[in-house]
Amino acid sequence: MKLVILDRDGVINIDSERFIKSPEEWRPIPGSLEAISRLNQLDYHVVIATNQSGIARGLFDMATLNRIHQKMIDALAQQGAALDAIFFCPHANEARCRCRKPAIGLFEEIQQRYNIPLSQVPAIGDSLRDLVAARDSGAQPMLVLTGKGQKTLDAGGLPAGTQVFADLAEAVRQITANPVPSHAHPTGDDAA
Repeated sequence: MKLVILDRDGVINIDSERFIKSPEEWRPIPGSLEAISRLNQLDYHVVIATNQSGIARGLFDMATLNRIHQKMIDALAQQGAALDAIFFCPHANEARCRCRKPAIGLFEEIQQRYNIPLSQVPAIGDSLRDLVAARDSGAQPMLVLTGKGQKTLDAGGLPAGTQVFADLAEAVRQITANPVPSHAHPTGDDAA
């Protein structure tokens, strides 16, 4: 199984310092939807791991988050693309939960859902917390310079081995040019 983990805001859609609080505020970064479509065409499973503390802050509710995600899903469908799943943390930083990146709870959920090790799985984000969560879960951290990415790069302190790309489209070109082996699972006659 080939898997790619994406952050949402600043990677797929244009980010906002004031949060994406409504479907109207959700706008794709040029080329991002096509990049996800390219992954799908090459049999990659694409999932999102995103912090959504706006819920805990009372800026929007679950119904609104669902509508935002539905707009994204619809926009992807128009490009012939789809997501396998969206994993999100609704908590504020003060909650000190295990799911808010840079903690690895969302990545652990992904690993359990797909029953594969995350080693060499590309995890693409625009902030240091995305990259740290990727590294700490064994995934391959990839930084895009969209969203907060340029600020993240300028601040330094990236996890060792972090790859840097202009945007999601460029990262996907690299991933698909140099695919990692898919994780095989024994099935049927091959099962021990």
